[in-house]
Amino acid sequence: MSNIKLETNEELASYGIGLQMGGQLKQAFNGSSLEAALAGINHAFKGEPMAASDEAIGAAFKVIQERIEAEKAVSGKAASGEGEAFLATNAKREGVHTTESGLQYEVITKGDGELPTAASTVRTHYRGTLINGTEFDSSYSRNQPTEFPVNGVIAGWTEALQLMPVGSKWKLFIPYQLAYGDRGAGGAIGPYQALVFEIELLAIVS
Repeated sequence: MSNIKLETNEELASYGIGLQMGGQLKQAFNGSSLEAALAGINHAFKGEPMAASDEAIGAAFKVIQERIEAEKAVSGKAASGEGEAFLATNAKREGVHTTESGLQYEVITKGDGELPTAASTVRTHYRGTLINGTEFDSSYSRNQPTEFPVNGVIAGWTEALQLMPVGSKWKLFIPYQLAYGDRGAGGAIGPYQALVFEIELLAIVS
């Protein structure tokens, strides 16, 4: 545990900035150097000469960015392949329907209520997982249904909801193109990830 004394507002705020910078550096790229970063902070703070030229630093950034993009491409290709293989196998299961877009769904409970439109706002319960079963979100675990506009969610949901009468519960198998694409969504959902959702359409709110 550090014995640094943080007594003034300026010291506390400065420490907070340091925490933010440290967290960003740690996650920036593999091999990031705390020692080199501290040297850069010291030189900038004290107005001392730089230890490397702008050109050298820029070239290093370019190399590292290219390395990160290459690593993402390899990881994305693997995730995309896994998703495609999963969906190809899943499509053969009895009860699984595949739409023209590639969305797959399985009817668990058939409702008999009204169909939402793209302009509707709906209330749902849902559970989302990766294809390996890892749960990343669930309104059931929060014991609180969620409301949102039909056209304000991922494309796979927007398409499925307009096919679901109120009272329905479906299981969706969504290719990455209809989910979060090549960008992913935070730490839990990486780029090129196919996703699985159980959705229960409770009501059309408006």
